[in-house]
Amino acid sequence: MTNNFVPVCKEDLKKRGIEEVDFVFVSGDGYVDHPSFAAALLCRLLEANGYTVGLLAQPDWKNIEVFKEFGRPKLAFLVSGGAMDSMVSNYTANNKPRSDDAYAHGGVAGHRPDRAIMTYCSAIRQAYKGVAICIGGIEASLRRTSHYDYWSNTIRRSILLDSKADLLMYGMGEHSILEIAGLLKAGVPVREIRGVRGTVWYTSKEEELPEKAIRLPSFAEVSKNTPECKQAFAQSYLIQEQNTDAINGRPLVEPVDARFIVQEPPALPLTTEEFDAVYALPFTRRWHPMYDKPAENGKMGIPALSEVQFSLQSVRGCFGACSFCAICFHQGRRIQARSQESLIAEAKQMIADPQFKGYIHDVGGPTANFRKDACKFQKERGACQNKDCLGTNLCKNVEVDHSEYVELLRKLRNLPGVKKVFIRSGIRFDYLMMDKDKTFFHELVKHHISGQLKVAPEHASNKVLRLMRKSNHELYEEFAEEYAKINKEEGKNQFLVPYYICSHPGTGLKEAIEVALYLKKTGFVPDQVQDFYPTPGSLSTCMYWTELNPRQQNPDGSFEKVYVARGAHERRLQRALLQFNRFENQALVKEALTLAGRKDLINVLKPTPKKKK
Repeated sequence: MTNNFVPVCKEDLKKRGIEEVDFVFVSGDGYVDHPSFAAALLCRLLEANGYTVGLLAQPDWKNIEVFKEFGRPKLAFLVSGGAMDSMVSNYTANNKPRSDDAYAHGGVAGHRPDRAIMTYCSAIRQAYKGVAICIGGIEASLRRTSHYDYWSNTIRRSILLDSKADLLMYGMGEHSILEIAGLLKAGVPVREIRGVRGTVWYTSKEEELPEKAIRLPSFAEVSKNTPECKQAFAQSYLIQEQNTDAINGRPLVEPVDARFIVQEPPALPLTTEEFDAVYALPFTRRWHPMYDKPAENGKMGIPALSEVQFSLQSVRGCFGACSFCAICFHQGRRIQARSQESLIAEAKQMIADPQFKGYIHDVGGPTANFRKDACKFQKERGACQNKDCLGTNLCKNVEVDHSEYVELLRKLRNLPGVKKVFIRSGIRFDYLMMDKDKTFFHELVKHHISGQLKVAPEHASNKVLRLMRKSNHELYEEFAEEYAKINKEEGKNQFLVPYYICSHPGTGLKEAIEVALYLKKTGFVPDQVQDFYPTPGSLSTCMYWTELNPRQQNPDGSFEKVYVARGAHERRLQRALLQFNRFENQALVKEALTLAGRKDLINVLKPTPKKKK
């Protein structure tokens, strides 16, 4: 074997003595052989289970011959848009084309098509009539049923139908991909695969629908821009969110024209042993050598690797369930954690790497300080369907314990060759403040920060924070005080860098002014502000489209109304308020304050003149 990467061309197959592949994996990302990249992880997993795989990484979708590189696969094409939804990857929150792509050769934009899964599937159908196509990844996962599409401002059908694929895998795919591979190998036609957790299929026969399935409102009932359809869309979202847990989730059925979309319950979470085994696969932790040559911009490699090359993913899942985040729809609220032994073994691999400079950049996941389920009930009952663990109303059953994470971090930073272990994943500060034992807080400040800690209060209005499912602003202020106190006790002078979202549903000019006044009081005005981005699969996106909050029902059965800032200009006004100290924002700030009836603040929210030297 001349290299130990997954085959990317027919020459690689010849060198391995492979005449025919079982699967061709098509990915919207460049190929990085690292477990943080799903294409590499799933291809390695298939290889480890005896299957042969060819990988087409960011193929030229305009050239059908490219999709014939490995010939017709024995079992199926596996298609993913990549680590990001292709529309999010290609466009900003204000729908402007992005100038780069961190998952492409040299970071050059334009190598990933819009609506990548649909584009790739169309090319595959042209290359091979009747070949089996299974789609997956974040783009498929969050578009698995009827969904709001920000870029067309419409409700679109399930991507399973629009892509003309045969089967969809949603969520984290290790269990479902191996079960599907086994069924295909046993001769089960792809369109007859039923009952596999973490999959979506379709049928025109009502008698094929699973027993005890919950029927969602039909596509016709949710797809129009009318109050009735928006109420039905909100109801559909609520049912789907209530069925995202593998233990208590039920099959869902959505009528679409003359067919039915059938969503099986979510795949079971990986056990610690399974999680460890996946990360022990023989990854090179490098981008493929084909990216060693300069791209169009003269740069080499895949930029996204730098963020994870010397980081450790310790967990999946998040019980924080922020409204604007789709993790609970994709990874779920249950926490899956790798063992300390697995993480230490991977750290030792890093240390042996000649490029390692002594710094582990992160030990975390969606939320770094979650290493176990929120409470003892989740293992048997699953995550609660109608109750949040955190948020404005913290659940009394949440068991807060950082001791095992502290133990892990101590072991990692004591490894020979390690100078410092950083934590760059999000820290859930409300969970941290619930811990009466301040050991982790002290060690975080003393050992795992370099000058500043990035946190996400997101807003200063409790009205908006409730809609975001975040904790009250007063708790963030308590956290900030405690952080300053512990820094002083540890002899450190480190800062907080808070992130804020503007134009989130529920936010008008009044609420944006509330944030601006808080920023004025604290003396911190952010260099960057995140505009709310309505991406598929989140509660916030549902609220954006419907102007309703499906988590809050009125006595008459309707949902609570939510104000939504629409149009680029109002979004600019809100962003300007959060960055009132910029001279170029003065006119916008004045306009926003005038519209809000707060002219009295024009001389308060204005830039501070720079002192002359």
